[in-house]
Parts: sequence; structure tokens; C-alpha cells
Amino acid sequence: MTYDQMTRSAENVLVEFYATWCPHCRAMEPAVDEISEMLEGQVKIVKLDVDQNADASEAEDVTGTPTFILYRNGRKVWRVSGEMPGDVLLNKITSHI
Repeated sequence: MTYDQMTRSAENVLVEFYATWCPHCRAMEPAVDEISEMLEGQVKIVKLDVDQNADASEAEDVTGTPTFILYRNGRKVWRVSGEMPGDVLLNKITSHI
């Protein structure tokens, strides 16, 4: 599946660009998993390792991890990079869906 197909695979898709070596990504993992459960059926979450998905990372100009990009009907509606509290991430996502 191509990156474009992934971003269009549901009405709302949150892409997380992460790295296994990134401490901020590891810190965000429990919050992202919890949000995934809370928004099941409303938002599809796609996690992409920047080292294994270099083409998509470069195409989206990902320069820091984690980077979150929210798509609605295949269109980018929100983007942020860096670690943040889970409730902040949840509020940002729900304000755009």
C-alpha cells in the first residue's frame, strides 16, 4: 500500500512518523495506543518508522520525531512534531474530525 493509499484508507487517518531509537516516540507510545482505543472506528492510526519508510518521510518533509499528520478524506488537516501530553494530542485530533 502506498502512502497516499494509507492516508485515504479511512475518513480520518492519523499518521505517526516515529523512530525506534527516539526517546520522545517511546514516551508517546502509551498515549497513542490509548488514543487508538478511544477513537476506534473514528480515526485510523498508521505508525511509520522513519528509517523503514524514508520515501514517505522525505515526501512529507519529516525532520523530527515523532511527527503526527492528520488526514481527513485524504487531505492534510493538521500536523505537529514533538512530544506532548496525551490529552493535548487527543484534543487536537478530535477538534479536526
